[in-house]
Amino acid sequence: MEPIRVITVEREYGSRGGEFAHHLAARLGWRLLDSELVSGAARTAGVPEKTASKFDDQLDPWYYRYGKVFWQESMYSSTNPCDEQVFDCERMYALIRKEIQDSAKQGNCVIVGRGAACELAGRPGCFHIFVYATLASKREWLVKHHPELADRAEHELAAHDKRRAAVIRRFYQQEWCARGLYHMLLNSCMGIEHMIAAAMGAANPACCGTEVLQPTLRD
Repeated sequence: MEPIRVITVEREYGSRGGEFAHHLAARLGWRLLDSELVSGAARTAGVPEKTASKFDDQLDPWYYRYGKVFWQESMYSSTNPCDEQVFDCERMYALIRKEIQDSAKQGNCVIVGRGAACELAGRPGCFHIFVYATLASKREWLVKHHPELADRAEHELAAHDKRRAAVIRRFYQQEWCARGLYHMLLNSCMGIEHMIAAAMGAANPACCGTEVLQPTLRD
């Protein structure tokens, strides 16, 4: 069996899945690819990172996709730099998918969201995790980090997850939260340290040193 050298982390909005992935990468001494995927796509396309970030977890409007079929195909080359006016969600996710594949070949990385579990499904040496949480826990996180949204927290949480699911369905033809995509489902209410211990115990990632493989639990 090929050793695990890539871990993907998909997550519900507000579940602290991104935070878990950051700590897991640090514990392993691996590269973290989260917003780095978006900034990498921006560099390749030759557009500002701020422009690319507007397309993260988003879909182009239906009327834009409809109208684009009448435009010049050469404007949508997936490898050459492009003007900001022709950079869109489809272009960005094509670049992100390539970056996910290239990173998986290098190994020793934790990849957050953007359909990485779908892109690397069935690939040897990859371990896929989905992080969820109770609604109360997610609401508490949202109110703490975005207090201005407190009066519509449930709506915001649901809307973010709905957008993520739509992106995965559009670009990967998969259901975002389908359990068959993942090797492990983790409830973040158990705490980050316990999540790391569970993930590393199940994946047994290929890394140097026994200290990394046997994390110390803290209450």
